[in-house]
Formats: sequence, structure tokens, C-alpha cells
Amino acid sequence: MLMEFLNQCWQVLLELSPALLAGLLLAGLLHIFLPSGFIHRNLNKPGPGSVIKAALIGVPMPLCSCGVIPTGLGLHRDGASKGATTAFLISTPQTGVDSVFVSAAFLGWPFALFKLAAAFVTGVIGGLLTDRVTAADEVVATAPLSEENPKRNLIEVIRYAFFDLFAAIDRWILIGVVVAALITILAPDNFFANLGWAQGFTGMLLMLVFAIPLYVCTTGSVPIAASFIAAGMPAGTALVFLMAGPATNVATIGAIYRTLGAKVLSVYLGTVVIMSIAFGMGFEFVLSETTVIEQHQHGAGWLAISSALLVLALMVYLSLQRVWQKWFVTKEVLDMKLKVEGMSCQHCIGSVKKALEQFDTVELATPDLASGEVEIKGENLDREAMVKAVVEAGFSVSD
Repeated sequence: MLMEFLNQCWQVLLELSPALLAGLLLAGLLHIFLPSGFIHRNLNKPGPGSVIKAALIGVPMPLCSCGVIPTGLGLHRDGASKGATTAFLISTPQTGVDSVFVSAAFLGWPFALFKLAAAFVTGVIGGLLTDRVTAADEVVATAPLSEENPKRNLIEVIRYAFFDLFAAIDRWILIGVVVAALITILAPDNFFANLGWAQGFTGMLLMLVFAIPLYVCTTGSVPIAASFIAAGMPAGTALVFLMAGPATNVATIGAIYRTLGAKVLSVYLGTVVIMSIAFGMGFEFVLSETTVIEQHQHGAGWLAISSALLVLALMVYLSLQRVWQKWFVTKEVLDMKLKVEGMSCQHCIGSVKKALEQFDTVELATPDLASGEVEIKGENLDREAMVKAVVEAGFSVSD
């Protein structure tokens, strides 16, 4: 049983790794070579144009549902309308350049492109509805936090792709691989096909109940969806999981309610629920026959094997790095410590760090993802101002 489980994990990694690495590299290129301030400059005018631009910008960005919250709120503070902000928050976590490649590898290009289009359309509809139900925003645009122009070279692309971005999702990728392997072993062929409640509209509603409160990474959830389909679940129901799961979770719901209000939250959830079911049913009607689950081949090529080994090596390195920093790095005497709630990934850490290190009096801010504590070194630190900066970045601070 153990050997069968490990073999299935390896087979999933063989399918996942080449597309994952290609997507990470493309995401790194976008991050390093996209001009600084590009996003903020293109979303400073309210209206349909900004909503469409926000969705277009959000679709390829590799941000998780929690990591997207500080980014989206930053857009709103810089003058983006609530509609544009909502469009960005809906479209971004559903997909990304890495997720597109992985979806195509597991489920075929028709499915991957359909999911990409669904994320864009859902974001636009959510943004337009938000502009309709909320009063005209009177946002005083503030200048973005000053930051040095990043070095633009291949080394920086690799550093961001494999050590920043992958560090934000590696554990969720691992969970996805493990769950996919377990489903493959425990759920026989056509298991879901023989269950009436797993089919059609009822199956999609049940999938929503399962997916909405759950935190799943958009890339890590693809192997799980592929295993669902291989076990007989309709592709449309799996699409509902891939849309609603990454777009929502308990932390995201709370952050949107706290920062954008109940009306925006209602539109956000309503749009995700209705559009995921609509696109799920639409996919079943139009393209369900095009979904082909890749069969794991025992004679994998050198590219798949080397990619899987590289992904495993990166996972081991990042895990050892976390253990080293937690248990063996000597802690310096602290000037201040904040307990920040809402950090769930490396993007969240970067947002908190950026919010605090904008102050001239702060020498270094070091957030710890596991404990939620942020260690701050500096002189004449203003606790009240720093708490305010963290809250404005989309997080909360406990006493």
C-alpha cells in the first residue's frame, strides 16, 4: 500500500513538474521585467475600463487567494474603484500563468483556456456589479510606497520564481500531490459516476459547500481536480472546484468584509457562486468531451524526470531553510514585536514587511509566518503608526 501510494505521488509529480517550472519561470519574467508602478498607473480611473484592465492584469498573476488581498487593497488605496478592486480580487486567485500550464498538462488545453476565460469574465462581471451597487468611490489616491528599481536579469527571475514564488505555494503543491495520489488509490474508476448526488446541478452545489471555506492553491488544486475527473466526477463539477476553491476561503471573506464592506462581499461571493455554476454547466454542455486526463506513463522522459527531481529538491531545500530559521538562527534583541493576524503565505509576508519598512526609523522587519509575529528593529519606533500601516495593508494586529 505504501509503495503504491509513493508511486502514485511520483507519477503525479512527473505530470505536474515540467508545466509548473515553466509557469514559475514565466511568472518570474513578468514580475521582474514589468515596469514598476504599471498596475497602479493603469487602474487609477473608475469605470468599466478599469474593471476590464484589472481583470486582464489579474488573470496571469500568480497570487493565492490570501496573497491577493494586500495587493488588491493596495490598488484600492492608490485610487482604484471598488469595482476594479473586486475584479482583481476575483480573477487573480482563480488562475495564473503557472496554473494554466499545469491545467493544460493534466486536463488538456481546451479545459485550461476555458478556465482562463471563466476567471476573466467572472472578474469583469463582479467588478461591474460592484460599481453598480456601491456609491461612487471618493478615494484619495496616495503615491505608492517608494521602492528601488529591481535588478532585471535572469538571476533575479530565477530567484523570484523558485525561491520567492515557489516558497509561497510549495506546501500546497505537496498537499495537492498527496491528495491526488490518495484519491487515485482509494476511489476506483467511475466511483463518482455511480453516485447520483455527485452528478449535475446537485453535485456542483455540494462542491461549492466544500470549496468556498477551504483554502486551496490554484496550481496545487489541479491534480486533485484531475483525480476527481478520473474517478468519474463530471468535468464541469471539477471546474466549479477550481473556480470557487482558489477564489474564496474564510480568511479572504473576513478581509473583504472588514475592508470593503458587506455590499462588496455579497457581490464577491454571489458572483463566484453563480458564475462558477454557470461556467461548470456551460463546460459540460459544450466541451466536456474534450477533457482528457493524461495517463501516467511508467517510461517517463528525461524532461519529466529531471523536472520532478528539481521540484523535490526545491521542496526539501525550502523545508530545511524554514527549520533552520525557526530553530537555529540566533535571535537579536528586539526593539518591538507585533502580533499580526491574516498572514498565510510569502506574499502576505512581503506586504507586511513593505508596510513597516517604509518608515525611516525601521531598520528591519522580520515577519514569521508560523507564529504571526513580526520582529522590528529600529530607533524611536512609533507603535501606533506601524499598527495603522499594517491594518491599511489588509491585516489586523492583536494586543
